[in-house]
Amino acid sequence: MSATPKPPKGYEDFIERYPALGKAWDAVNAAGSEGPLDAKTVRLIKIGIAIGAMREGAIRSGARKALAMGITTAELAQVVSLAAGTLGFPSTVAIHSWLRELLGPPPEQP
Repeated sequence: MSATPKPPKGYEDFIERYPALGKAWDAVNAAGSEGPLDAKTVRLIKIGIAIGAMREGAIRSGARKALAMGITTAELAQVVSLAAGTLGFPSTVAIHSWLRELLGPPPEQP
């Protein structure tokens, strides 16, 4: 497992400008992580929620954090594929394209 990726500069600038919102954000995240679910499950659920909301930045960020904690590209790809039945094909293809650099190209078909 590698360290959690460094937040983007835009996020750091925002938190520097609004430190109380940064503390509130940390508190919301901590409260949401309380409970019986393990960290891997929590991360995959959060990615699924971001996918459902079509939040590109949250999807990319969540996927980077997932990889850093040892979640595999195959597990991330399954979460993306699960979206197809609910979101539809065009939205799922868009999400796949957002994560292509992390997930890699699709496997060769025989």
